[in-house]
Parts: sequence; structure tokens; C-alpha cells
Amino acid sequence: MYYIALKMLFGDRGKYIAMVVGVSFAALIMTQQPAILVGLLSRTYSFIKDISLPDIWVMEQGVQYAEEHKPIRDTELNKIRGVSGVAWAVPLYKSIMSAKMPDGLSKTIDVTGLDDSTLIGAPFRILQGKLSDFKRADAIFVDYEAAQSRLRIKVSPDVTRPLAVGDTLEINDKRAVVVGYIKATRNFVLQPQIYTTYSNALSYSAPGRRKLNYVLVKVKDGQNLQNICQKIETKTALKAYTASEFGDVSLNYWMKNTGIPINFGISVLLGFIVGAAIAGQTFFSFVQENIKHYAALKAMGLRSGLLAKMVMLQALVVGLVGYGIGVGLATLFGLKFRDSVLAFYMPPILLFYSGAGVLVIIVVAAAIGIRRVINVDPSIVFRG
Repeated sequence: MYYIALKMLFGDRGKYIAMVVGVSFAALIMTQQPAILVGLLSRTYSFIKDISLPDIWVMEQGVQYAEEHKPIRDTELNKIRGVSGVAWAVPLYKSIMSAKMPDGLSKTIDVTGLDDSTLIGAPFRILQGKLSDFKRADAIFVDYEAAQSRLRIKVSPDVTRPLAVGDTLEINDKRAVVVGYIKATRNFVLQPQIYTTYSNALSYSAPGRRKLNYVLVKVKDGQNLQNICQKIETKTALKAYTASEFGDVSLNYWMKNTGIPINFGISVLLGFIVGAAIAGQTFFSFVQENIKHYAALKAMGLRSGLLAKMVMLQALVVGLVGYGIGVGLATLFGLKFRDSVLAFYMPPILLFYSGAGVLVIIVVAAAIGIRRVINVDPSIVFRG
């Protein structure tokens, strides 16, 4: 009987293809859109995650996300170093600045200044140059993708070239020499990322009494992170987060203060509704066109339960094929745009959720078909 059910399904190619297309569309949207959302939100804390050595981040009160730069007094660094349980503490500078390119045009850049002696926080993927090149005078490392796209230099009105190693920029009228390329994880603000030493970054910054943005802290073995955070806050009146807490703070800010989750949620819901409508309507039409076959089987003595299983098998086949195609297309999309301006990250849990959505679609479609099959009158076989 199950073989007959599959022959009925594959025999009507038009309906079969239409149902698979509907389910594939739903699976694609329910996988692709959440993957883009997850990829986008992961960028809100990518800068924090990349700097893996520190246990604690110390900053001004009221900082809500990683790219919000509120300077603190330089003297706070020594206070933090004096807290019992702290193994080491180093400064970190981060700010958005304007750079004058060799062709005279100005570009906005995201500058990160690393502790001169330890270089803690340096990118772990240096594509050209060496870590020791940070020590060179006026040295900066530039994100390779940014150098190839957003930091291109005009050679003539119609010709541009990438920013190259050896080129000289001006950052707030201070000389900066490109000594290498790095591969930086894209952050949420998507400004070209520049890395240099802390002292260089201070020389590039605008005049002011406060310039230090973050203090990165490593605690001694066996110490409780929350206790150290409380000690730092008591001694300095600053805010201290563990690395994971600061990542959550940054993520929650963008979740609560932007319409990104709502927009993507609407897209997923629309994909589900459209896919369910196409698959459900087409499946019901398929069952309706084959109702005489089901009636004949029922007249031959097949019980309603077996007929229902046949319909469910047909729905499951459509669902599995459609789900496979939809997820496959979403995966190809992710491979195509991986590590590009368009964020995409597809953890395995998304496959479970999209699979659950497809299962709901096919169960609803099958339920409609099963109801029609169970209620069919076998006598219609003998009517004209």
C-alpha cells in the first residue's frame, strides 16, 4: 500500500513539484533569515570574543556596548593593578577616527590601540607583516578586506588601487604607516579596522584629559571573577564585567534598541505562512484529484487508519525533500557570502528549528488530506 501511495505522489509531477517548492521556500526562509540574524548579532560581541586573554573588562559606568567609547582617567589603571587577586591589567584604546588617505580623501576608521609592551588584544591572524612590526615608528596594521574595498586609493579619476603596505595615512594630522595586513573579525559598526600601539593611538586621538577606554584584567588562579569585579568597582567607581557578561551586555543593547529581531522575525513568519499555504493548498488539491483512488482502496477493504498512514507518508516525503532542498540552498547561500559584509552564521540548532517548522507544515497539510480521505464515500467509485 505504501508503494501505491508513492506511485500516486510521484505520478502527479506537477502537484509534487509545487508542494516541494512550497516546503523548500519555507525551509529556506526559516533557515537563512535566522542564520543572518544570528550572524549579525554575533558581531555585536565579536571584538570582545576575539580578545580572549583577559578575564575582566573595566570601563566607565554606563557603557552599553563594545563600540561605545567613554574615556576614563589613566590613573585608574594603577588602582586596578593594586587590587588583590589581579594578575595583570593593561590599557586598551578604541575609537572612531577620521583618516586622510594618500589621495587626499578622508575615510572613517575604527582604531584599536594595544598595550605597547604586551600587545594583548592583537589580531591572531596577521596576513602580512610580523607582530614585532607593531613596535615600528607610526606603525598601523589594516584589515585586509577593508584595504581591498573601503580604503581604496584613487590613482586617476577612473582607476583605484587597494591601500598597500608602505602607504602613509594622516590620522588627525599625525603620520601613520601601513606595515601589514590583518584579518579582523567583522564587528557590528562595519568601519575599517586599524590596529596600532596604545601610545600611537593616544597621539592620533583628540586632545583631552581622559583617553583610556578599557582596562583588560587577568585574575590570579583560583580567584572568583565576581569577587574581583566587586573589588575593582569598590576601589575605582568604574564598571567591571567578566568577558562573557560584557558580551551579553553588548548583545542585549542591540537586541533591545533596534528593530533587527522584529524585522527578521517577520520575514521568518511570512516564509512559514507562504510555504504552509502553498504546500497545504497543493496537497489538498492532490488528495482531491486522487480521491477516487482512495475510495477504491477503501471499497476493497482498507481501513481508514492505513489510508491515513499512506497520506502521511506522502506528506513526509514531500517534507523531507523540500526541507533538504531548502536547507541546501541556505547552506550554499552561507558559503557564498561567508565572511562578507552580509553576516551569516548557521549553528546546528537552527536546522532543528527550521525542521520543526517544516514538520508543522506537513502535519497540517496531511491532516487536511487525511480528513478528506477518511470521510470519502467508497460508493463514488461506482458513480459515472
